[in-house]
Amino acid sequence: MRNQGQPLVVIGVLIILASLALLLGNLLDIDVGVLCLPVLLILAGIWLLARPYVVSPETALRFRVFGPIRRVGSWTVTDEEIYFLLGDAKFDLTEAEIPTGETVIRVYYLLGDIKMWVPEGVGVSISSMAVITEARLFGEKREGFFSHVELASDEYETFERRVRLEAVCFIADIRARFE
Repeated sequence: MRNQGQPLVVIGVLIILASLALLLGNLLDIDVGVLCLPVLLILAGIWLLARPYVVSPETALRFRVFGPIRRVGSWTVTDEEIYFLLGDAKFDLTEAEIPTGETVIRVYYLLGDIKMWVPEGVGVSISSMAVITEARLFGEKREGFFSHVELASDEYETFERRVRLEAVCFIADIRARFE
């Protein structure tokens, strides 16, 4: 499973950096709030520079402040990253063109639901890193608190067409079912 520990490492590093900044601010009597914007801009710049080395150039990148994110009807499923703050994401794969091999959809958000409808014969894998996660895949349910939750179709690797949904968020409610 690709990038399985990456979100956990990134979140851990961010927590350590924020804690060190707060500690140094208290020890040296510095207003840490004044430093937040420059630090965020520096981190955004590092992310923009490092992203091409971490993610395939064919991966689509989409930003929205608020949802909803909708992929319904006739559409082509491709590797993509979706970033938004609040809202829902719905992926209806029943009429979609799904390529052979594994297609990865990464969703980064603060709060919302993700729902996926899948046709028979397509393998699905769900990976979620969140403070609170509730994931359901074809009737199987997993919950997590500050943990990494993984669910996959039986014999996922044997399917000719596979869709992997990776979510990194604060509170996750993810559901996938056959249609």
